[in-house]
Amino acid sequence: MSYVIPLFVHLLCATFWVGGMATMHFAVRPAAVATLEPPFRLRMMTATLRRFFVGVDASVTLLFLSGVGMIMATGGFRSVHWRVEAMMSIAIVMAAIYVYIRASVFRALRRAVEESAWPKAASLLNTVRQLVGMNLVLGVVVFGVAIIGRAG
Repeated sequence: MSYVIPLFVHLLCATFWVGGMATMHFAVRPAAVATLEPPFRLRMMTATLRRFFVGVDASVTLLFLSGVGMIMATGGFRSVHWRVEAMMSIAIVMAAIYVYIRASVFRALRRAVEESAWPKAASLLNTVRQLVGMNLVLGVVVFGVAIIGRAG
């Protein structure tokens, strides 16, 4: 049981984060682009991201806590399989990208939207899109490492 509960939390949080990025990237943003004029789209996307990021904040925190918990439950860092080291390394990169988005780009995006600086807001939202796209690819790689690495 000391491994199963952290594993469940870990998978739930990873699914929320990576699945949420996929939803935002492939469904929400394209729908907003197709149906809303830039000021409305930028306001809607900023509000949507603000809500999503609250969940991502919790997910990233719980991912690291549950990951370390599972590592400790199986003998510590000295006994981990290569795939655990790979997942942890990629997760650190993903978290750094997310922190940059959250603390810098998104903060500037919110200010630009509040000031109705639409070209600046659009550029910042595009930066968020590109960084989320990178994190989405990395997240899929982590899932692949977890599954393929376990089978190998």
